[in-house]
Amino acid sequence: MSNTSVHPAADSVHAADNLRFYVPGEHHPQNGTLLGFWLYLMSDCLIFACLFAVYGVVGRSYAAGPSGADLFDLTLVAINTSMLLLSSITFGFAMLEMQRKRLNATLLWLGITGLLGAAFIGLELYEFAHLIHVGATPQRSAFLSAFFALVATHGLHVTFGIIWLIVLMVQLKKHGFIPENRRRMMCLSMFWHFLDVVWIGVFTFVYLMGVLP
Repeated sequence: MSNTSVHPAADSVHAADNLRFYVPGEHHPQNGTLLGFWLYLMSDCLIFACLFAVYGVVGRSYAAGPSGADLFDLTLVAINTSMLLLSSITFGFAMLEMQRKRLNATLLWLGITGLLGAAFIGLELYEFAHLIHVGATPQRSAFLSAFFALVATHGLHVTFGIIWLIVLMVQLKKHGFIPENRRRMMCLSMFWHFLDVVWIGVFTFVYLMGVLP
């Protein structure tokens, strides 16, 4: 006869613990989320690559209309660029404060990031309104169609990023630095820095090269 005693209650608790810790699909949720978001960013890269390619092909097709040298205000665009690049720095500060588990400081830097992003969108809308006012509408030429498509697509992404940032701030205020919010911060950080990289391409390829004769 075996000397091993049987404890049904203990076995039930042990089985319940196993079920709790070995739920399929919950083994490494952070890795799965980040991988999925990287795949999304790659698809966004393809979208912007297509828009850059179209602009590269038709960017000099003015149809006897105004060119970039006639329309672009580099001072305004430089200010707008500095707003977006500075917002990337402030988001970096928010990530550092998250690592230090300082919630209020994290929310502060995220709020500053959102305000800088909103300022960027505001200046971009001002530029669009000015161009339309002087008759430089998307249907005026292939150059303007490609310009509005590329810059407006980037602006929509920034707008979506601001909305995401506001929702994340609400979640942080409500739940703090739970693992889900930390993953969301990581994903939004990658998205925001990706938009900065794309804008550097827009600033160089569209605006700076656009004012060249």
